[in-house]
Amino acid sequence: MEPVYIIFSFCLGIGLVVGLLAGMLGIGGGVIIVPALSYLLVHFLHLDTDLVMPMAIATSLSTIIFTGMSSAAAHYRLGNIDKKLVLYAGIGIAIGATLGAQFASHISGHLLKNIFAVLVMLIALQMVFGKREASKHTATNKALGIVGGITGFISALMGIGGGALLVPALVWFQVNIRQAIGCAAVSGLIIAIFGSASFIIAGMKELTLPSGAIGYVYLPATFGIVTTSIFTAGIGARLGQRMDTKVLKKVLAGLLVLVSIRMIVGIE
Repeated sequence: MEPVYIIFSFCLGIGLVVGLLAGMLGIGGGVIIVPALSYLLVHFLHLDTDLVMPMAIATSLSTIIFTGMSSAAAHYRLGNIDKKLVLYAGIGIAIGATLGAQFASHISGHLLKNIFAVLVMLIALQMVFGKREASKHTATNKALGIVGGITGFISALMGIGGGALLVPALVWFQVNIRQAIGCAAVSGLIIAIFGSASFIIAGMKELTLPSGAIGYVYLPATFGIVTTSIFTAGIGARLGQRMDTKVLKKVLAGLLVLVSIRMIVGIE
């Protein structure tokens, strides 16, 4: 079987898992997609890490465009979208995501791999020990822009939607939790659009990209993941309403730490 079909088939399975976990736990799929896709690209297309990492991250961001649209629309219908939050955080996020993708495209794949692994470890620790507590500070327009910029930059480096970073930050600024989640849903779409576009532009000058890639975005993987994740996200959301997800979060956090260690050791 051609490698592209093998990768597409595996990505259908990745999409199933990503959709379920995103629905149940509200985590970004990038922490799963990037390591899994990196492995597939190395072992089936025999690509070098310097090329694999930006491709995996860019492809992860591209999948969020599709899932982010439905998520943002759902929160809009629920009345969870605060226009001021979205506007000022969104401006920072667009700038941060563009710069983050450019930065990721211009550093070595090995350094990017290690940065991703360390950031995933931090997210795993936040999943277990993090608390959403409010401070005495309120969100000014400038603060929203800065928080958005930092979120966009880090999210583009990791190929994630940024909810794990943005929601706790907004809650700390006394933003209502539902509005924080709604803003994160729209922000994830902004990160995905600007981050993917920046990766595509950065990858246009890369001459060794495999067939099926537009810039650093590998379309067969994008379509495979999206095809199944859009269905299982709804199933995961319903499961999350019925079960205690605290234990599952801790198990997943442990798995993410192991994945991070494996990436630091090497994905070849």
